[in-house]
Amino acid sequence: MKSPILISSLIVMAIILLVACNTDQPVIHNNEVPIVTLESSYEVLSDLDIVYADGLSHSGADGTPVEMPQRLDIYSPDNNAPHRPVFMFVHGGGFQGGTKTKPEIVDMGHYFASRGWVFVSVDYRTTSDFGGTDFRGIAPQDWIDYTIANASTPDEARTSIAMYAAQRDAKAALRWIVANEDEYKINPEYITVGGASAGGITTIALGISDQGDFRDEIPLSDDPTLNTTNLTETYTIRSMIDFWGGNVKLELFDSVYGLDRYDADDPELFIAHGTLDPTVLYAEATELDSIYQSLGIYCNLVPLEGEGHGPWNATVDDKSLAQMVFDFITDRQSLSIE
Repeated sequence: MKSPILISSLIVMAIILLVACNTDQPVIHNNEVPIVTLESSYEVLSDLDIVYADGLSHSGADGTPVEMPQRLDIYSPDNNAPHRPVFMFVHGGGFQGGTKTKPEIVDMGHYFASRGWVFVSVDYRTTSDFGGTDFRGIAPQDWIDYTIANASTPDEARTSIAMYAAQRDAKAALRWIVANEDEYKINPEYITVGGASAGGITTIALGISDQGDFRDEIPLSDDPTLNTTNLTETYTIRSMIDFWGGNVKLELFDSVYGLDRYDADDPELFIAHGTLDPTVLYAEATELDSIYQSLGIYCNLVPLEGEGHGPWNATVDDKSLAQMVFDFITDRQSLSIE
């Protein structure tokens, strides 16, 4: 007769073997720190024009709302790492245009993917997708009424309405990433979001606003495409990267709803901003830095001395923007570097 200790050991061994042989069971690595490399080390795989959600558009000739697919590009390292960090990037364009395939963004995607990140570049709806003056399902009525009443011009009102749609789409893209973490071997505990100009503005609102903001204000009856946006997924952003963006969208959100979303649990922040920027004033960067200092949250503000708007090629102490961001993320997220 086998002893109780031996029987227990056999049971444990059987369980281990059963799990090991069950190839359908995903292996969870979320408690492990991702490994990245200091130099470019991997071939980059591109998965382009993936539909992450739909959104309403009124761009048809008669203004009838139509469903418009929203797309993203993924740049990933050709390696076997099971729990990779992810970096989602939002392009600029004044909420009137722009593209996820901007050469500087593609270059940044290759920079980070070749070092171990899954880099995701997202498109979103802009004013070019909204025809006429019917914005139902694109933004909530409170937002529409406020912006139309307070805008100086019709174009300014359309831009403010596009800000809401862009935020709704960016949040949907981030939920899509979390929903597909197994396919792309992503560790959702190491999420970085970033953007330039309008994308930087959207990034700040991504990290600071509550999960339901820019989502729950529109009922499904007005925007049935919300059902395509992985509504049940949640996310935690570790780091934000702001290139010459600002706080304007959250200020507008506060004006419409009377809600200041900043608190001491917000993600850490890296800001790069031209000191002579005529489009988004450098004061936007110092305002964000002041908010973070008042809350006791780490913020690294890098003044790009003498630079204007969109200085992608700027360097500080012989380091490019990508190198500075690499240092920030690896340091503040305590990633393992090889």
